[in-house]
Amino acid sequence: MLSFESTEIAFISKTDKDLKRAKFLFSMIGSNAIVFFGKLFSRIALKFKFPVAWAVKPTIYKHFVGGETIDDCQENVRLLEKFNVRAILDYSVEGTESIEAINIAMEETLKTIDNAAHDENVPFAVFKPTAFTHEIVLKKKSAGESLNPEEEKEADNFRERVKILCQTAYENNVPILIDAEDVAFQNFIDEVVYENMAHFNKDKAIVFNTYQMYRHDRLKKLEEAYNAATEKGYFLGAKFVRGAYMEKERARAEQMGYPDPIQPDKESTDRDYNAALKFCIEHIDRISVFNGTHNEYSSKFMVELMEQHGLAKDDPRCWFSQLFGMSDHISFNLANQGYNVAKYLPFGPVRSVLPYLIRRTEENTSIAGQTSRELAMVKKEIERRKNKS
Repeated sequence: MLSFESTEIAFISKTDKDLKRAKFLFSMIGSNAIVFFGKLFSRIALKFKFPVAWAVKPTIYKHFVGGETIDDCQENVRLLEKFNVRAILDYSVEGTESIEAINIAMEETLKTIDNAAHDENVPFAVFKPTAFTHEIVLKKKSAGESLNPEEEKEADNFRERVKILCQTAYENNVPILIDAEDVAFQNFIDEVVYENMAHFNKDKAIVFNTYQMYRHDRLKKLEEAYNAATEKGYFLGAKFVRGAYMEKERARAEQMGYPDPIQPDKESTDRDYNAALKFCIEHIDRISVFNGTHNEYSSKFMVELMEQHGLAKDDPRCWFSQLFGMSDHISFNLANQGYNVAKYLPFGPVRSVLPYLIRRTEENTSIAGQTSRELAMVKKEIERRKNKS
């Protein structure tokens, strides 16, 4: 019987020092006031280029990030490997649109594909589409608006960059996850992703699209994507997350005067998320599923679905994933039972990864019970070790 209760298994990779740092961090993240002023300080520091590495690197950065480079991540990749947990190296630099930044992102992402091709404990590559073009291009194309000649050229450049990444993944037999973005950008991203799926997923799922299930239209879009894959004879790669931009999406919808794209409540998101998992397992002959969640029920639900359909725990079409530094009780207990589990392991320069870290603190603060759950598990393990010694 699968259980996520064992803190001994959950934190088997953590030293006593690691646990003390985690306890301190989640205690801080649990305070709305501290998170608010931390975000304010971080944004001011970024704007005025104040030095932040001295404060960030040994604390929140070390907990949530693998390092500045792929090589820096190797220690964590090898540590996770000891416990049957895989790693997905994610170049997590955000918020830059210069051609120099785009070229660096291409170079680093291509390196992650090559690294995955030569490391059995790195089963996927991943990238964030906004790292490879200008947001105005994604927005206009997604809205069906007219582009000027320069923007049209940049849209073509984006298509070409994504194709290069997908083709390189295909040639190296490395599945590649394409993250979801804001609603305003997603239509064009979907279009480009499905083009590459049709081209590179003829034998199995190499290219994966991401579905943010806090959007009320994603379950329908999943079913449409499956029908298209079946009709055109390719495999569908589907990664699921609940979503990351709710407050921004609702504010934009109100400001622009279009219907709110977000589910009315969490229950609706949970319902569609689990329905999407069910749909995929029921159509596993055509779909590979990547269950990216910190939700215990959705993790157990997919386990139950796999059992009902007679799928092996390590079926290569079924994956579970959580972020590095979060929900280890889910990751390590699943891996201990023999399921395919991969931690998202971000990397990049401290200053460049700061926006990612801000979102992690926001996520832990905004999701009901997330921080208190993490903190309670850490405290439980510290106490268990104390009583054992």
